[in-house]
Amino acid sequence: MKVQAHPITGTIGAEVTGVDLAAPISAGLGADLRALLSRHLVLVFRDQHIDLAAQKCLTSVFGTPMHLPYIEPMEEDPEVIRVLKEADDRSGVFGGDWHSDLSFIPEPPAGSVLNAIDLPPYGGDTLFANQAAAWEALSPGLRDLLDGRDAVHVGKPHGVKWAPAPESRSRGAVRMVRGDPEADRERFHPAVLTDPETGRKSLYLNPVYVTRLDGMTEAESRPLLDKLKEHATRPEVSMRLRWTAGTVAVWDNYATLHFAVNDYAGFRREMWRTTFRTRAFAAWRATA
Repeated sequence: MKVQAHPITGTIGAEVTGVDLAAPISAGLGADLRALLSRHLVLVFRDQHIDLAAQKCLTSVFGTPMHLPYIEPMEEDPEVIRVLKEADDRSGVFGGDWHSDLSFIPEPPAGSVLNAIDLPPYGGDTLFANQAAAWEALSPGLRDLLDGRDAVHVGKPHGVKWAPAPESRSRGAVRMVRGDPEADRERFHPAVLTDPETGRKSLYLNPVYVTRLDGMTEAESRPLLDKLKEHATRPEVSMRLRWTAGTVAVWDNYATLHFAVNDYAGFRREMWRTTFRTRAFAAWRATA
């Protein structure tokens, strides 16, 4: 079958057909998939039902699989996270706010693959927002303020100063490291990244981890960051992914935000997540 990408919205996401992810992925197909991810930022493959070995092969198409710090992996494989919430778990959900993954570490992950294993009959969708489109829709004045300026990232949920209230935390199978003073360290990354392949710019202002803009206090930064979050997650730059059995999704972690919707209490939901790094982050920084 011919590989085809069917846009999900006018700004972000595509469903990809003509691909069997359980079969070996040729070099040519891998190049095509990387090009599609660069263009659409989120790729969705339906009815795949792949095992962990095939998922890791797919992950390797986009970069080098990596072990994520601060999140406990599967016992069987340090490069896989079981994103699991049991039916009787009434607590928060893993990833339940707009964010990009682990932007507070020196080399944030470039993207992830999420594989739907066990789904509730409804709910548990994931939202994605295109940060390149958000940048392009900013006023010239805000672009001038942000371009060339760093944002300060802190690993709030994992540190001491910003630790979330116990009742708000997920108590499912996803176990996170808490109370690490190193996570409170300020990390400086550009507020605007530039894709080294396409030259396209995108906002890189993680609402969970960014505390302030460089050269400004937290109090001065907060109103602007709140307004930018509202701007960057508008429906016009967003998509909502309804998971179905066997769905696999891949997303770009530098040019998108995502949000796990916690609306399926009383039902079990299990996903397998793998994550990849590339050599690109240094290049994205260098051209920002």
